[in-house]
Amino acid sequence: MFDRFTPATRQAVSVAQSEAARLHHPYLGTEHLLLGLLHHPEDPSVAVLVGLGLDLPTARAGVIRLLGDGSATGDAEALGSIGIDLTAVREAVEAGFGPGALDGPAGRSAKDRNTGSGSGRVRFTTRAKKAIELSLRAAVARKDRAITPGHLLLGLLQEATLGPTREQRQGLAARVIQDHGLAVTAVYAAVLATVDR
Repeated sequence: MFDRFTPATRQAVSVAQSEAARLHHPYLGTEHLLLGLLHHPEDPSVAVLVGLGLDLPTARAGVIRLLGDGSATGDAEALGSIGIDLTAVREAVEAGFGPGALDGPAGRSAKDRNTGSGSGRVRFTTRAKKAIELSLRAAVARKDRAITPGHLLLGLLQEATLGPTREQRQGLAARVIQDHGLAVTAVYAAVLATVDR
């Protein structure tokens, strides 16, 4: 399926992986795909979101608000706010188990531990895989030979509407869009208009 991606779509997925790594998230979710797409504000479909005020910095701030940035500094601050001194905990563990006891398996870099593999690639969540599958369906339904950023955005938006209850439809890309005050179905209709041109 990835061979049907246009260069811009491939780049959006590649940048999504970089966004996940930048945020220290050990997976690639719909929220990262959204960020990857927003690196292409010149694409007519992505321009729909940007025109509605959801640009890359705004969306990234929304993701961080929902998930944090996964950094040790953020973790230490969060734990400190409830009275846990992360430095003291680390010192106590290392006193009992030796230096580096909390650093993970020997021989693996921090990047490998964050991604869960030695390849530097992050794994796709079920929702992200579904969004990519739906992007292929969107392209096939329009008899398009390639999957464009618009098709990928349609897949993300359609994935957000799956599930019998609202809670099950709350993928993180959809939450970022909704938290910005946008209705996923309205954005879908606007993006669909750009893809169908």
